[in-house]
Amino acid sequence: MFYQADSYERSESLGWLLKRVQQSMTAHADGQLCKQGLTHAQWGPLLMLHVNGPSSVARLVEQLGTDAGAMTRLLDRLEAKGLCQRVRSIEDRRVVMLSLTEEGERVTSQLTAVLANTFNAHLQGFSHEEWRTLLNLLQRMVANGEALRQADCPPSEE
Repeated sequence: MFYQADSYERSESLGWLLKRVQQSMTAHADGQLCKQGLTHAQWGPLLMLHVNGPSSVARLVEQLGTDAGAMTRLLDRLEAKGLCQRVRSIEDRRVVMLSLTEEGERVTSQLTAVLANTFNAHLQGFSHEEWRTLLNLLQRMVANGEALRQADCPPSEE
Protein backbone atom coordinates (compact mmCIF):
# COMPACT_ATOMS: atom_id res chain seq x y z
CA MET A 1 0.00 0.00 0.00
CA PHE A 2 1.27 3.43 -0.91
CA TYR A 3 -1.25 5.50 1.05
CA GLN A 4 -2.56 5.12 4.58
CA ALA A 5 -5.51 7.07 5.96
CA ASP A 6 -3.68 8.00 9.17
CA SER A 7 -0.62 9.42 7.38
CA TYR A 8 -2.28 11.11 4.40
CA GLU A 9 -0.59 14.34 3.30
CA ARG A 10 -1.95 16.48 0.50
CA SER A 11 1.55 17.37 -0.69
CA GLU A 12 2.04 13.69 -1.57
CA SER A 13 -1.49 13.09 -2.84
CA LEU A 14 -1.44 11.68 -6.34
CA GLY A 15 -4.84 13.18 -7.14
CA TRP A 16 -3.88 16.62 -5.85
CA LEU A 17 -0.56 16.63 -7.74
CA LEU A 18 -2.15 15.45 -11.00
CA LYS A 19 -4.85 18.12 -10.64
CA ARG A 20 -2.21 20.82 -10.01
CA VAL A 21 -0.25 19.76 -13.11
CA GLN A 22 -3.44 19.78 -15.19
CA GLN A 23 -4.42 23.22 -13.87
CA SER A 24 -0.97 24.60 -14.64
CA MET A 25 -0.93 23.17 -18.16
CA THR A 26 -4.44 24.45 -18.83
CA ALA A 27 -3.58 27.93 -17.57
CA HIS A 28 -0.43 28.05 -19.71
CA ALA A 29 -2.23 26.84 -22.84
CA ASP A 30 -5.15 29.22 -22.16
CA GLY A 31 -2.67 32.09 -21.96
CA GLN A 32 -1.39 31.19 -25.40
CA LEU A 33 -4.79 30.47 -26.94
CA CYS A 34 -6.55 33.59 -25.69
CA LYS A 35 -4.96 35.33 -28.68
CA GLN A 36 -7.31 33.22 -30.84
CA GLY A 37 -10.21 33.98 -28.51
CA LEU A 38 -10.37 30.40 -27.23
CA THR A 39 -10.80 29.01 -23.72
CA HIS A 40 -9.84 25.57 -22.44
CA ALA A 41 -13.46 24.46 -22.66
CA GLN A 42 -13.54 25.54 -26.30
CA TRP A 43 -10.23 24.19 -27.52
CA GLY A 44 -10.86 20.71 -26.06
CA PRO A 45 -13.65 19.78 -28.51
CA LEU A 46 -11.90 21.53 -31.39
CA LEU A 47 -8.76 19.49 -30.79
CA MET A 48 -10.77 16.25 -30.62
CA LEU A 49 -12.38 17.05 -33.97
CA HIS A 50 -9.03 18.02 -35.47
CA VAL A 51 -7.37 14.77 -34.36
CA ASN A 52 -10.29 12.34 -34.82
CA GLY A 53 -12.32 13.98 -37.58
CA PRO A 54 -16.09 14.50 -37.57
CA SER A 55 -17.88 13.07 -34.58
CA SER A 56 -21.35 12.75 -33.17
CA VAL A 57 -22.10 15.20 -30.41
CA ALA A 58 -22.86 12.28 -28.08
CA ARG A 59 -19.42 10.76 -28.69
CA LEU A 60 -17.74 14.10 -28.05
CA VAL A 61 -19.65 14.43 -24.76
CA GLU A 62 -18.42 10.97 -23.76
CA GLN A 63 -14.80 11.58 -24.78
CA LEU A 64 -14.57 14.91 -22.98
CA GLY A 65 -16.45 13.78 -19.87
CA THR A 66 -18.94 16.63 -19.92
CA ASP A 67 -22.71 16.80 -19.89
CA ALA A 68 -24.88 17.24 -22.99
CA GLY A 69 -26.32 20.58 -21.89
CA ALA A 70 -22.91 22.15 -21.35
CA MET A 71 -21.71 20.75 -24.67
CA THR A 72 -24.72 22.22 -26.48
CA ARG A 73 -24.00 25.69 -25.08
CA LEU A 74 -20.31 25.33 -25.94
CA LEU A 75 -21.07 24.22 -29.50
CA ASP A 76 -23.43 27.17 -29.89
CA ARG A 77 -20.50 29.49 -29.12
CA LEU A 78 -18.08 27.63 -31.41
CA GLU A 79 -20.63 27.66 -34.23
CA ALA A 80 -21.21 31.39 -33.74
CA LYS A 81 -17.45 31.88 -34.13
CA GLY A 82 -17.58 29.91 -37.38
CA LEU A 83 -15.27 27.16 -36.09
CA CYS A 84 -17.56 24.15 -36.33
CA GLN A 85 -20.86 23.08 -37.81
CA ARG A 86 -23.55 20.65 -36.71
CA VAL A 87 -25.34 18.52 -39.29
CA ARG A 88 -28.10 16.02 -38.64
CA SER A 89 -27.25 12.52 -39.82
CA ILE A 90 -29.09 11.41 -42.95
CA GLU A 91 -29.21 7.80 -41.71
CA ASP A 92 -30.53 8.66 -38.23
CA ARG A 93 -32.03 12.11 -37.69
CA ARG A 94 -31.57 11.74 -33.92
CA VAL A 95 -27.78 11.85 -34.40
CA VAL A 96 -26.08 15.21 -34.78
CA MET A 97 -22.66 15.14 -36.39
CA LEU A 98 -20.08 17.81 -35.67
CA SER A 99 -17.21 18.84 -37.92
CA LEU A 100 -14.72 21.67 -38.18
CA THR A 101 -15.21 24.44 -40.69
CA GLU A 102 -12.32 25.68 -42.82
CA GLU A 103 -11.71 28.38 -40.20
CA GLY A 104 -11.94 25.77 -37.46
CA GLU A 105 -9.26 23.69 -39.19
CA ARG A 106 -7.02 26.75 -39.50
CA VAL A 107 -7.39 27.64 -35.83
CA THR A 108 -6.97 24.09 -34.54
CA SER A 109 -3.87 23.50 -36.63
CA GLN A 110 -2.23 25.94 -34.19
CA LEU A 111 -3.47 24.03 -31.11
CA THR A 112 -1.00 21.18 -31.37
CA ALA A 113 1.95 23.60 -31.46
CA VAL A 114 0.63 25.41 -28.37
CA LEU A 115 0.10 22.11 -26.53
CA ALA A 116 3.56 20.84 -27.52
CA ASN A 117 5.09 24.06 -26.15
CA THR A 118 3.02 23.79 -22.97
CA PHE A 119 3.99 20.15 -22.36
CA ASN A 120 7.66 20.82 -23.12
CA ALA A 121 7.68 23.76 -20.70
CA HIS A 122 6.27 21.53 -17.96
CA LEU A 123 8.83 18.82 -18.74
CA GLN A 124 11.79 21.20 -18.53
CA GLY A 125 14.73 19.40 -16.94
CA PHE A 126 13.37 15.92 -17.65
CA SER A 127 15.50 13.50 -19.65
CA HIS A 128 14.01 11.66 -22.61
CA GLU A 129 14.09 8.47 -20.51
CA GLU A 130 12.24 10.17 -17.64
CA TRP A 131 9.61 11.46 -20.07
CA ARG A 132 9.07 7.96 -21.50
CA THR A 133 8.88 6.53 -17.95
CA LEU A 134 6.32 9.16 -16.95
CA LEU A 135 4.19 8.37 -20.01
CA ASN A 136 4.40 4.65 -19.29
CA LEU A 137 3.41 5.10 -15.66
CA LEU A 138 0.47 7.34 -16.51
CA GLN A 139 -0.71 4.92 -19.21
CA ARG A 140 -0.60 2.11 -16.65
CA MET A 141 -2.67 4.21 -14.26
CA VAL A 142 -5.21 4.91 -17.01
CA ALA A 143 -5.43 1.16 -17.72
CA ASN A 144 -5.89 0.45 -13.98
CA GLY A 145 -8.64 3.07 -13.84
CA GLU A 146 -10.40 1.57 -16.86
CA ALA A 147 -10.26 -1.89 -15.26
CA LEU A 148 -11.70 -0.49 -12.02
CA ARG A 149 -14.50 1.24 -13.90
CA GLN A 150 -15.34 -1.97 -15.76
CA ALA A 151 -15.39 -3.91 -12.48
CA ASP A 152 -17.58 -1.28 -10.79
CA CYS A 153 -20.02 -0.99 -13.67
CA PRO A 154 -19.71 -3.80 -16.22
CA PRO A 155 -21.33 -3.27 -19.63
CA SER A 156 -24.94 -4.40 -19.71
CA GLU A 157 -25.81 -7.42 -21.78
CA GLU A 158 -28.75 -6.43 -23.92
